[in-house]
Amino acid sequence: MNAVPRGSATDDITQMLAAARSGDARAWDQLVTVVYADLRSLAHRHVAGQHGDRTLNTTGLVHECYIRLAQAGATPNDRNHFFGLASRVMRQVIIDHARERLAQKRGSGAATVPLDAVREDELAQARQFVAVEDALNELARTEPRQARVVECQFFAGYTEQETADAIGVSLRLVQQDWHEARHWLARFLAER
Repeated sequence: MNAVPRGSATDDITQMLAAARSGDARAWDQLVTVVYADLRSLAHRHVAGQHGDRTLNTTGLVHECYIRLAQAGATPNDRNHFFGLASRVMRQVIIDHARERLAQKRGSGAATVPLDAVREDELAQARQFVAVEDALNELARTEPRQARVVECQFFAGYTEQETADAIGVSLRLVQQDWHEARHWLARFLAER
């Protein structure tokens, strides 16, 4: 399954984005209606590994992504930019959620959460998400394109070709970046 729509839908998405940038408020809502199924697929790939945590699901992730994108004020340039931005927002929502779960375990925040409500498998997963996020942020400081490749392939579930299309580079360059980024991230995480 393609990560993003193709063909005439691509033209429609680009036109809706252009209309939204021009101030047409209905265009943004229309866009989300058109791409909702694709956003759900993207969200599903983002939460697929979260077996123990039932508080963040595909629908919730799509809705939180929509809210954050709508509040951002900036409209993406085209289809690839839109889905790339949506993927980044979804990743950030997941990381924020993981940090929140870890904070609950440590007792921070106003609400008291019983310790058995924050299961150990959820905490381990939250720690893993935060560690990967920290590693990816560190990689982005020195190799931003490699970090984008990881975002597309690991978090968004894009194929190598979809990643190349989204980033605007050759397939071979994506393959090389993916290979190097995986090795760098493995070393970084092993040192923690």
